[in-house]
Amino acid sequence: MPLLDGSDPAQVQAAARLLARGELLAFPTETVYGLGARADDDRAVAAIFTAKGRPADHPLIVHVTGVDAAQAFAAAWPAAAKELAARFWPGPLTLIVPRRPGRAAAAAGGQDSIGLRCPDHPIARALLQQALDLGVAGVAGPSANRFGRVSPTCAAHVAEEFGPALAVLDGGPCREGIESAIVDCTGATPVLLRPGTLGRDTLQDTLGLEFGGRRADGPRAPGTLASHYAPSAAVHLAAAGALAPTLRAAAAADPGAALGVYSRVDPQVGGRIVHRAMPSQPARVAHELFAVLRDFDAQGVAQVWVETPPEGLAWEGVRDRLERAATR
Repeated sequence: MPLLDGSDPAQVQAAARLLARGELLAFPTETVYGLGARADDDRAVAAIFTAKGRPADHPLIVHVTGVDAAQAFAAAWPAAAKELAARFWPGPLTLIVPRRPGRAAAAAGGQDSIGLRCPDHPIARALLQQALDLGVAGVAGPSANRFGRVSPTCAAHVAEEFGPALAVLDGGPCREGIESAIVDCTGATPVLLRPGTLGRDTLQDTLGLEFGGRRADGPRAPGTLASHYAPSAAVHLAAAGALAPTLRAAAAADPGAALGVYSRVDPQVGGRIVHRAMPSQPARVAHELFAVLRDFDAQGVAQVWVETPPEGLAWEGVRDRLERAATR
C-alpha cells in the first residue's frame, strides 16, 4: 500500500477509516512512529502483536485525543494523572492508570492498568480526532518496528521494517526522537517507569514530590525490558577517555570488520571506522539517536561503539535507550 500523505486531509481521513475498519496503520507522533489499531477491538490489537512479534502480555500505549477520551479507558483518574495531563498533554508523556473493566484488555496485556497518551503532533491529533468521529475512542500504538529493535523516526524506517503491505501515514521526521516518558500513577506515590525527553526533575516539580521506587507488583510498561532498542550490530558503551584504546583493541581483534562510532570527538584510530559526531545537547542526541543506529546497520558495521553520555538528569532518557540497546 502506498504511503498516505499526512498533509492531505483527505488522506488523513482515509487513514482514520482504516483504523475504524480494524486494520493496522503506522502513524507519526512527536516521539516515534506508532503501529496503530483501534484499542477497543481485541482482534485488531492482536494483529499488532503478531506483526511486531511482541509477547501478548507486554502492554501497549493507547493514544487518545485528550483527557475526556482517556477516561473512557480509565477506572479512576488519580490526582497525579490529573496534574501531569493538565501540564504536559498533548506531549511526550504516558500515564499509567487503573483500567476500566471490560475496556482494551488486549491492549493492556491483560493487566488491570493501562497506559494512555495524548500525542503532540498535528497529524497524529488530526488522525485521532477523525478516528474518534468514526467511533474509535483510542488507538493502541507501540513503536512501528519489530519487537526489541530500533524505533522508527520517519516513514522510511517503518517501510524498512514491514515493507509495502503496511499503510503508513507520513508525517515527516519525528521531533523528539525517543519514546515518551512513562509515569505509573496507580499507587500512592507516582513512579517514573521510563525516562523520556521530559525530564524527571520537571515532572517531579509539577507534582511537588519525588517519584517513588518502582513497585515489585507494579504494572509492566512498554520499553522497559533490559534489552530493547537494539540494532543488528552489537552496541557497546565506553567512556570518552577509554574509547580510543578500546576501539584499537576491537579493530585489532577483527581487522576486516567495520566499526560504527558515535562520539563527541572523532577517536581517529584508523581502520574501518564509520564515525558519526554526537552533539553536545541531549535533545539533539535524542532526536537523531535511532536514525544513527539504523544508519550504522545500513552501512554494515559489525559493532557499534557509543561514547557514554554525561551524567545528569538531562541525559537520562538517552542513557536509558543506550543501556538497553547495549544489553544482550
